[in-house]
Amino acid sequence: MLSHKGLVTSVAQQVDGENPNLYLTSEDVSLCVLPMFHIYSLNTVLLCSLRVGAAILIMKKFEIVALMQLVQKYKVTFAPLVPPIVLSITKTSVAENYDLSSISKVMFGAAPMGKELEDAFRSLLPNAKLGQGYGMTEAGPVLSTSSAFAKEPFDIKMGSCGTVVRNSKLKILDPETGVSLPRNQPEEICIRGAQTMKGYLNDPEATDRTIDKECWLHTGDVGYIDNEDEIFTVDRLKEMIKYKGFQVVPAGLEAMLIIHPHISDAALVSMKDEVAGEVPIAFVVKSKGCEITEFEIKQYIARQVVFYKRINRVFFVDAIPRVPSGKILRMDLRP
Repeated sequence: MLSHKGLVTSVAQQVDGENPNLYLTSEDVSLCVLPMFHIYSLNTVLLCSLRVGAAILIMKKFEIVALMQLVQKYKVTFAPLVPPIVLSITKTSVAENYDLSSISKVMFGAAPMGKELEDAFRSLLPNAKLGQGYGMTEAGPVLSTSSAFAKEPFDIKMGSCGTVVRNSKLKILDPETGVSLPRNQPEEICIRGAQTMKGYLNDPEATDRTIDKECWLHTGDVGYIDNEDEIFTVDRLKEMIKYKGFQVVPAGLEAMLIIHPHISDAALVSMKDEVAGEVPIAFVVKSKGCEITEFEIKQYIARQVVFYKRINRVFFVDAIPRVPSGKILRMDLRP
């Protein structure tokens, strides 16, 4: 349950003030290719653009060529994207046929994006300022954004989701002990502010599990805060793979797989194992016209990671199941 006050607060946290995190103006043209029933598009694209008086270019659905044609025709300046769209843009060979130089600001969100994919995208738009946001519907939705779009931008750290939004508090909590952790120690991210949800509709038990007595909202996401107050997300608590006590983060391995020229998409999940407890397995979509074997993929990863992050099995599929925001439906993949 998101209140009117909460949504207004969230928009103000992003675009209001002398030095907003999401620096949009009435001169901007915002790309709205993401579905507006998802909170990322509804809040950060639609409401924030309306707040500042920016133009909004709405696409019915994502099509790579149509997107590039529209960016070129209407001189889109602000492009809020999700990893699957970024992946499609970096993998396509038609990008060089269109003028995308009008894009001056790009915001990534809705799902984690690895360093490799971000590097590949930067090479396509070298003059655009890239930022990353982190949020969830229950949080109203934005917890943090990078300051890449401020009037006086600084270099954004790779993988950073920026700093916590204004008039909010954020902490890293050890879920087993209930103790707040110091900087650079990853555990569960918790947020408190006027923008967070009132609770789950007609589900007080779920509400009590998510919002504690001190009004802290427990995200279920693993992350940490560095020495400069920047937030880095690691993965979902329930999606971490535990190999003999070692924690394996699916997003990191997925990023390595996705940049391989013979792989168009990939997902990592856990599989039960008598000896290790859990082992990472990969579901891979081959690039069109390319051939790659399970052995080659295993070796490709093994050369880059420590022993407990090596992939145990590889399954080839036609598509990775995802929700519209780009998050992987891992439950549909687990054996």
